[in-house]
Amino acid sequence: MKKVVLITGASSGLGKSIGEFLHEKGYTVYGTSRNPDKITDSVFRLLQLEVRDVESINNAVAKLLAAEGRIDVLVNNAGVGILGPLEEIPTDEIRNNFETNLFGPIEVMKAVLPQMRIQKSGLIINITSIAGYMGLPYRSVYSASKGALEYVTEALRMEVKPFGIEVTNVAPGEFATNIAAHRYHVRVSQASPYGAYAKTIEVINSQVGGGDDPALMGGAIYKIINTPKPNIHYKVGPFLSRFSIVLKRILPDKMYEKMLMNHYKL
Repeated sequence: MKKVVLITGASSGLGKSIGEFLHEKGYTVYGTSRNPDKITDSVFRLLQLEVRDVESINNAVAKLLAAEGRIDVLVNNAGVGILGPLEEIPTDEIRNNFETNLFGPIEVMKAVLPQMRIQKSGLIINITSIAGYMGLPYRSVYSASKGALEYVTEALRMEVKPFGIEVTNVAPGEFATNIAAHRYHVRVSQASPYGAYAKTIEVINSQVGGGDDPALMGGAIYKIINTPKPNIHYKVGPFLSRFSIVLKRILPDKMYEKMLMNHYKL
């Protein structure tokens, strides 16, 4: 029996790459998009889903179950970036980021867990970020929302293990996607005290442009799906991105902070 996979945020970027890879491997793949009618090049079926709308989530999951009768894998990929000095980020934008990056994935998990319990099997893969392991300058909100999803995943993993359900995190580093074009970022005025922000944006955007091929994420997810007992955490992406987590563990806090400030030209 082909495994049925649901991938949120699959109309572009990492989600699309993951879906294409799994589709080629013979999985029954359903992706989601806020506006699936506008996507004409998807090789797998797209369902309408807005992660900030619980009714939309429940409708999408219901359509999938009506068509397939089961769901074996959820890849919680939908997310949005946000950049800016914390002092100057509008609070509504902070809430919106958490609605998309944290509360949305939680609601999607709530929607699929009843069916996975009935099946006594299932795998939930939450796509977080290397940024979720550390507080990065001008990425405070993004780091916080992705870090929160990491800890939610750790806890949920223990809660649902008795039902035969596995849960894991996959934290990507920098990949060459269109995330920079879609994320919110503060446009500081000339009067802003955060003049260094412009240089930091240049560094961050250059990292995205020089990131790994998104197709690598598809292979990583495929391996996890075929691992009987997945690990709690996975890190995927450029070596330096992954090694930054190791450095945070072994370096004194202030030394690590200085390293980050030098990297981001602060």
